[in-house]
Amino acid sequence: MADQVFDDVRRGMIPAHIYNDAGIFQLEKERLFSRAWLFVAHESEIPQDGDYVVRRVLNDSFIIARDSTGDVRALFNMCLHRGMQVCRAEMGNASNFRCPYHGWSYRNDGRILGLPFHHDAYGGEEGFKKKGQTLLPAPNLASYNGLIFISMDPDAAPLEDYLGDFRFYLDFYTRQSRQGLEVRGPQRWRINANWKIGVENFAGDMYHTPQTHASVVEIGLFREPKAEKRKDGATYWAHRGGGTTYKLPPGTFEERMRYVGYTDDMIERIKGLWTTEQQQVVGDDGFMISAASCFPNLSFVHNWPKVEDGEDALPFISIRMWQPINEHETEVYSWFAVDSAAPEQYKKNSYKAYLMCFGSTGMFEQDDVENWVSLTNTAAGPMARRLRLNSRMGLLADDRPVVDPLPPNAFHGPGEARVGYSEHNQRALLRLWADHLELPPVSDRRTEIGTHNPDGVAPLVQTITKETVTQS
Repeated sequence: MADQVFDDVRRGMIPAHIYNDAGIFQLEKERLFSRAWLFVAHESEIPQDGDYVVRRVLNDSFIIARDSTGDVRALFNMCLHRGMQVCRAEMGNASNFRCPYHGWSYRNDGRILGLPFHHDAYGGEEGFKKKGQTLLPAPNLASYNGLIFISMDPDAAPLEDYLGDFRFYLDFYTRQSRQGLEVRGPQRWRINANWKIGVENFAGDMYHTPQTHASVVEIGLFREPKAEKRKDGATYWAHRGGGTTYKLPPGTFEERMRYVGYTDDMIERIKGLWTTEQQQVVGDDGFMISAASCFPNLSFVHNWPKVEDGEDALPFISIRMWQPINEHETEVYSWFAVDSAAPEQYKKNSYKAYLMCFGSTGMFEQDDVENWVSLTNTAAGPMARRLRLNSRMGLLADDRPVVDPLPPNAFHGPGEARVGYSEHNQRALLRLWADHLELPPVSDRRTEIGTHNPDGVAPLVQTITKETVTQS
């Protein structure tokens, strides 16, 4: 039965029940989220030594901390003694963490600092050797442009290899000056919807804009008078991710960047960082990057509404993570992101634009969630197991594309890009999903607590040094 589900997904006929099925969700936990690189934080959330945030990967809680030497670590939030959560605050600054259950304490690099009555309870070092004991680190930890990822697979391919050509597009959101991004948030809220729906929507669904978001365009929030203008943009897919673009009016790179609201000083900094090809996507091809998703559950938004009376638009960037709770519920993490070097007034107005559109009460957000909840609810019933949803937009009956990919001289980015409405991106994302669910589970690697490590470093420990973050 599972093989048939994956075969149907690959040909673009989606078994409706995959959006609300306990068995499918169990496979996702065992074979996808146990293997993929997963976004957990941005380095600007922990700028100072001792800063930390606590994040989850499904049911596993991790402390993402910048230790006293400035290195970033991801530590499993569970005491070595009786398993109590060591850190129960969501964020803060600490040189060490103390378990509230029995008082065991740990440095912010994970090393054990002390335990009460060590001599009386254990006979000192003869009963429990403190040297070399640390909180369990995440199996793999890496960053790209300040985005911090972990993988639960000790043998995961390097992050940059995993991201592949999608890094070209990530730079549009995350690399606008040498100072990097700063983020606010995350805002967090739960929706009664399957996690995959939002990821697919952000990956390439321009088709829903004229219907779902028509009212937002009609009230004059955007310069374009008709939501149907979305079909003039392009969708692109490259390796681990894809997204949408808007078609810009004629002009140079500088004129088109000004059109969406970037200031001249920001444009000059961007020109010093973006490659020739990245600038050509905007300046020569006339496409501006908009929403995107990186497999499996990380999405981005770049848009430029009007936040004041008049014709001036202001861009904002949002990063969001779709954290599965179960097969029918998702916790949304949403960050506002902005170039650290941007003018302060620009940052304030950009934040206002983000809240208006894609914050927890944003206009786009409310439109979308109503659809996603309805889909998830309907997918739970027995009739959904009989239905194959048609996700073949952009394909003819013999699998030839309705519209051929843009040639290299019309779209200078990697991967494949097409103008007009299609579901090429959604199919690409779900093919990756099917590929992962057919893989064997990642084998467990158990770390025995209480074994002595004379080097004082836990097995599989990973860090992100200041130098690594600066270079990425």
